[in-house]
Amino acid sequence: MNTLSDVSATSRLRGWHSIDWKRCHYQVRKLQIRIAKATREKQWRRVKKLQRMLTRSFTAKALAVKRVTENTGKKTPGVDGKTWSTPEDKWQAITLLKRKGYQPLPLKRVYIPKPNGKKRPLGIPVMLDRAMQALYLLALEPVSETTADHNSYGFRPVRSTADAITQLYICCAKRKSAPWILEADIKGCFDNISHDWLLAHIPMDKQILRKWLKAGYMDKGSFNLTRAGTPQGGIISPVLANMALDGLEKQLEEKFWQTAKLRAANKVNYVRYADDFIITGSSKTLLEQKVKPVVISFMKERGLTLSIEKTAITHIEEGFDFLGQNIRKYKGKFLIKPSKKNLKNFLNKIRTIITENKTTPAYLLIAQLNPVIRGWANYHRHVVAKKAYSYVDNQIWSKLWQWCVRRHPRKSRRWIKAKYFTSREMRNWIFEATDIQGRVFTLCNASSTPIKRHVKIRKGANRYDPSWEIYFERRLDSIWKDAHEGRRKIIALWNKQARQCPLCEQPFSTETSWNVHHKVMKTAGGGDELSNLVLLHPNCHRQYHSSVAGYREGGNL
Repeated sequence: MNTLSDVSATSRLRGWHSIDWKRCHYQVRKLQIRIAKATREKQWRRVKKLQRMLTRSFTAKALAVKRVTENTGKKTPGVDGKTWSTPEDKWQAITLLKRKGYQPLPLKRVYIPKPNGKKRPLGIPVMLDRAMQALYLLALEPVSETTADHNSYGFRPVRSTADAITQLYICCAKRKSAPWILEADIKGCFDNISHDWLLAHIPMDKQILRKWLKAGYMDKGSFNLTRAGTPQGGIISPVLANMALDGLEKQLEEKFWQTAKLRAANKVNYVRYADDFIITGSSKTLLEQKVKPVVISFMKERGLTLSIEKTAITHIEEGFDFLGQNIRKYKGKFLIKPSKKNLKNFLNKIRTIITENKTTPAYLLIAQLNPVIRGWANYHRHVVAKKAYSYVDNQIWSKLWQWCVRRHPRKSRRWIKAKYFTSREMRNWIFEATDIQGRVFTLCNASSTPIKRHVKIRKGANRYDPSWEIYFERRLDSIWKDAHEGRRKIIALWNKQARQCPLCEQPFSTETSWNVHHKVMKTAGGGDELSNLVLLHPNCHRQYHSSVAGYREGGNL
């Protein structure tokens, strides 16, 4: 990567907006594919050499800075109080990503509330440490994806909770499927993973990894050492945790899948999302006396233990909750529904929003409620959720009616209905409002979300293996369409552009945001017709407008 042409090309660049992102993505992708291939062939010395080439390249450093300055935490500083918000800051940051002399700063410790009333610790690294982690993640992820458990779905590219739930359906839905379930949860997974194990088994620069693990954290002004665990809040932490937990599925298969007859008799299947996992079995005794000891031994080697309060063995007829959904057989009929706890937490969130906005204009209240309702409904759209949707709509209407009546205690119910609610087609009591500019805001209805069966990602699919390229292109197409269903103009632009940004030629996905760009600016008479619109990645949009050509009518798009 550090060839003469690469160096000379870099020297010609004048700033952040002069970077050729298409070239950056191409060169990094090419090296990542080579790393994945070497990993499949178990050529670990070659893996190390290729990783070193990648982490020293300008293109990888530029992509690392780009990632940490575009994600949701870009405006949150670490202990040094710095953020990289300007093109000059970003350009300068690339030169700071050097192994020699690098020393990470402590993480800023904050606490976020959990549903059970407890608080989860979260560490916020400084921008430089985030960028360094993003850089080394580019080199580590091809390895982790190649060696990962097939039925691990958490914090992995193009995988979701819906994939894990669908795999459980495959394992449990049939009449002769395993009736017993081991629900397991690891106690403080991110906080307790053994540093010695990570340093011995994670195939990356050991010196850099050791510095991250031993960086410590600042809590209420005092410095604290870290003797175990991964740097929570860091970009690379989920991958480190996943790699620490990978291998359990293989151990279970070696022990309980020795022959087809044993596999059919034991019915041991494994599904994991992050640090929560499910193991099925043909009997409670099998799970208690044979499977559980294997799990405990596997975790002990990595410095981990199972959470006693969250680990249980349950019969499928009793049902269990996993990832916010309840999995259960009702007299032999297998159904997956939104869990009661998840439903309660969602309604509490909705009620809190309404209660805290007693004097807010109706259209602003709708603007706050719609993303929450739509997000919850879309999460459960792949399971048996129609009854839950109807219940949610009824509860939301009831709370909104209280909100309306409280605002107008001297008005009649008929007057309140006419002011806030309307009827359209076959629907009545539609909560609607208009802002000062005349724009109409309509409350999202959970019941209008269609139920659609999720197609699980194929076993062993690897985005760093060229043989899976077409499969992932088709899958990303499907995910994008589902995520933007009903937004006809966005879908039309996306199809027109061959599903990619015309500047960097990288695909749009649910992880990469997008901006709608007007070829002819509206101030210059441009309209919102499709022929005048282009979808661009946010950074590509800024790069385009930073150039003189970007302001000329039409530009080069």
